[in-house]
This record gives sequence, C-alpha cells and structure tokens, in this order.
Amino acid sequence: MSDWQLKTPVAFIIFNRPDTTERVFAEIAKARPAKLLVIADGPRENRHGEVEKCAAARAIVELVDWDCEVLTNFSDKNMGCRERVSSGIDWVFKQVPEAIILEDDCLPDPTFFRFCQELLEFYRDDQRISMISGVNLQLGKRRNDDSYYFSKFGHIWGWASWRDRWAESYDVTMAKWPLIRDGNWLPDMIGSVHEATYWHKIFERVHRGEIDTWDYQWVFANWLEGRISVIPALNMVSNIGFAANATHTTKYSNLANLARASIAFPLKHPLGVFKNIQADQFCDRNFIRIALIKRIINWIVGWVR
Repeated sequence: MSDWQLKTPVAFIIFNRPDTTERVFAEIAKARPAKLLVIADGPRENRHGEVEKCAAARAIVELVDWDCEVLTNFSDKNMGCRERVSSGIDWVFKQVPEAIILEDDCLPDPTFFRFCQELLEFYRDDQRISMISGVNLQLGKRRNDDSYYFSKFGHIWGWASWRDRWAESYDVTMAKWPLIRDGNWLPDMIGSVHEATYWHKIFERVHRGEIDTWDYQWVFANWLEGRISVIPALNMVSNIGFAANATHTTKYSNLANLARASIAFPLKHPLGVFKNIQADQFCDRNFIRIALIKRIINWIVGWVR
C-alpha cells in the first residue's frame, strides 16, 4: 500500500469520549485524508463533566499534522443522536460528493480506507448499491474467495456512500412509512414475512420518535429504493464503544470489540450483483432478530459485570 493515497474525504462523528476518539483518530491520521469533516454534538445539561469531555474530544481533531483541510460542524447544544448525526451527514454531503464515515467508537483496520475508496469509485454510477460497509458479522465464515459480498443489511460501524444515495432518499422522519405500513408492503420490501414482523415494530417506533437514532431510517430508505450494500469478506472495523458511558451500546454484547482483519488487494469482485441470502440469514438469525432469551442473558451478563 506504499504507493496508494487516500483521496476520499473522511467524516468523523464525535461526542463525549476522548479516549475512543483518540484511538479512531490515530487510524485516520495514518490514512492521511486530504479532507476531514468533523461532526460533534454538544454536551447534555446536568451531566457532570460532559462539557469538559466534549471539549477534550474536539481538541483531538486539532492534532492534524498532515496536509489536510479540516471542516467542522459543531453544535453548542445537545441535539441527540437522531438529529445530530442525520443533520451532520446532511452537511457532509453538501460539502462533498462521497465520503467515508466513522464514529468515535469505530476502530478501522488500515485497509478499510482503500477498500472504501476503490469501491466508491467502482460502484459510483451503479444505483443498485447504497453503501460500502467495513463490518462483517459472519464470524469468520466465508463461502468463496471474493473480497466482498452484497447484502440487504447496511452495517454503519464504518461505512461509505455517495451524495446522491443519501440526499435523494434519506428522510429522518420516515414520512413514507405509513404508506408502506398501511399497504402491507413491508414483507415485499424485505422478502420475509417473519423478518417484517420485527422490522414493523422498529420502524413504527422510529416513526413515532420513540427511538433516538438515525440509522434505522437509512435502512428504510435503502429498502424503499431496492438498494443493497457491499459487505467485506472479513470484518474490518471493531466497535470499541460498548461501555456504561456510551449513548446506545451500554450493555455487554457479542458485537463488542470484534477482531479486525485486513483485506488483500487487488480486490476480487463477485460474479454479479446479487444478495448473499445465506449470509443475510446468518446475520439476521445471530445478530438482528436475537431471541428473547439471548437478550435476557446479554442483559444479565452486562448488569453483573
């Protein structure tokens, strides 16, 4: 990779964890992007020490010591995950036509950046593709020698996409959800009646504003457009943010601190653009629609730790 250069802008979403922010920033610094766009939420009221923690996290990105244009989108007040991340990504794609996006707890393997850049270029004009993910949840299972496969799931712990995919379909309010819900179109969108039962509950809660998040809306937007995602053959990003001070990932999980692997170049492309059904079923069964008993066990383990 000595002759390779990262030309794709990197967007970095931070908040109140300077420890994880520093680790992820160190990997970004190794990649030396020419443009770095930083999104930060403001401290919450009545949270002791959060003003200082937010300031410390923001100070880390001031350590850029390579030739790099740094753009910042910092909020003085706390907007919450839903509004801060969605508006931040809106801002990113008003500045640049495509970007690699990392949150402050998503630690990438060095090859992640090249993987994203090459596939952003390769699929730039292919509207079937929604995004490039750096996360693989197959637990080491590989079905062929390809460098990646296609999935209906878009994992966002380290990902990349294009302005036209985001700006032309993403809606944080999910205004089209009632039409899909009332027309009973969700099973057709997903391709599974059983999975639709789970996602119906999720989308309904998101539409009502009961879940402070932005990413389920991105899933909905891509399914509505019939788009699929690129998933690497090996996991390239580890979530290091499962802790009591996290926004959402506060409990023990088998998704925490997954091992990272490097992807070899040149990339080996799949024979065609079609979903890997077996991989999607494995992901759904083991990580998405987790059985109630498994959720209870995870909660108990997290509580006693």
